[in-house]
Amino acid sequence: MRYSDIDPRKQAFIFELDNVLYPEKDFLFQVYYLFASFLDYTAQIDAAAAVKLMTEVYNEQGKDSIFPVLQSRFGIDAKYEENFNNLQIKAQLPLPLLLYPQMLALLQEIVVDRKKLFIVTDGNPAKQLNKIKFTEWNGLDKYLVCYFSEEFKPKPEPDVIHQLLRDHNLVRRDLLMIGNSETDELAATAGGIDYLDVMNFLS
Repeated sequence: MRYSDIDPRKQAFIFELDNVLYPEKDFLFQVYYLFASFLDYTAQIDAAAAVKLMTEVYNEQGKDSIFPVLQSRFGIDAKYEENFNNLQIKAQLPLPLLLYPQMLALLQEIVVDRKKLFIVTDGNPAKQLNKIKFTEWNGLDKYLVCYFSEEFKPKPEPDVIHQLLRDHNLVRRDLLMIGNSETDELAATAGGIDYLDVMNFLS
């Protein structure tokens, strides 16, 4: 699917961030590298082995299993979980986060067509802002307006969508949300706006 396939009457587009505009693992794997280096320095745990374990656990069990498995395998102190969580909020990434090429092209076409761009993202606002900060936007950042649903009610509650409509004098038929989860789809439905799964553009 391409921009030209979208209803031209749409005036504004809402995007989730993780795994919609960029691959979240590009952020997480850099955090894992930084955390492994921290463990190597503070707890004398082999950084390469820790990185290998964390990436394997991510691929096989998901990101929520990382610290419990790491703790079990290496016997690290529970106190390090706070360091792990804080690192995701404050990490100074060694490499920028790159947009999916298809999404970069889509965003550029939306801007050229003088339509509005919004990011409406779930999760810890400070953590999500850190990801946005390290994303290579190719000049698109000045056209983006970001909303953090945790500051209202997390999706699928539509409060953040209602606020966006009020803030920018838009009506529901003007908006299209592009996401990657049932939560995103339910939020769009509850907010009365149209929805597309990002895989329409990435596949």
